[in-house]
Amino acid sequence: MNVLTILVGNKSDLKDSREVPTSEGKALAQAQGLFFMETLALDSSNVAAAFQTIVKEIYNILSRKVMMSHESKKQDAALDGKAIVLQAEENQQPETEAKPAGCCSS
Repeated sequence: MNVLTILVGNKSDLKDSREVPTSEGKALAQAQGLFFMETLALDSSNVAAAFQTIVKEIYNILSRKVMMSHESKKQDAALDGKAIVLQAEENQQPETEAKPAGCCSS
């Protein structure tokens, strides 16, 4: 659940001799919820971009988690020191006051 995966197609310069077409790679990545990118290691095309894509997504995920944590803390702080009033249900009978027990009460 906490793992980001990118499907990288290499040798993007060899369009005619590919084993897997770009469209198939993209479809597989989309079906599996992965990022997709084609690279060319020979001249480093898109190699750095592939790593940057993953780093940016990690940053985005962590930023969202931090924001959610801050919002949760704000909500908790808003309740500190506040009275919470509970109301009895309408059909519930109120309790009667207890009468002091004495030796002479009839």
